[in-house]
Amino acid sequence: MANTFKNSVTANVSTATDCYTCPSATTATVIGCTVANIDASNAASVDVKVVDTSATVTAHVVKAAPVPVSGSLIAIGGDQKVVLEAGDKINVTSTTSASDVVISVLEIT
Repeated sequence: MANTFKNSVTANVSTATDCYTCPSATTATVIGCTVANIDASNAASVDVKVVDTSATVTAHVVKAAPVPVSGSLIAIGGDQKVVLEAGDKINVTSTTSASDVVISVLEIT
């Protein structure tokens, strides 16, 4: 089994966007998910969801979380981790198109 640390970076998220999808034949542990509001004048409201494709369920990690101008939200990190199976996704929506998302994962193949 190979263990690989990876980052998935998505810029300018606004509408529902799959920011990370776990590859086939892989299990991933999400060790961090940060959403930065880079808009200079508007606060953002952010949803971060886990899409479990095998169970056909989508669940919120955070819903309508406020992110101030030039601020950030750590949706996953510290003591909280999320495990994804092949095909599962982290989906992010922001009310401003100037939100950047960085997701750090440990992929196990």
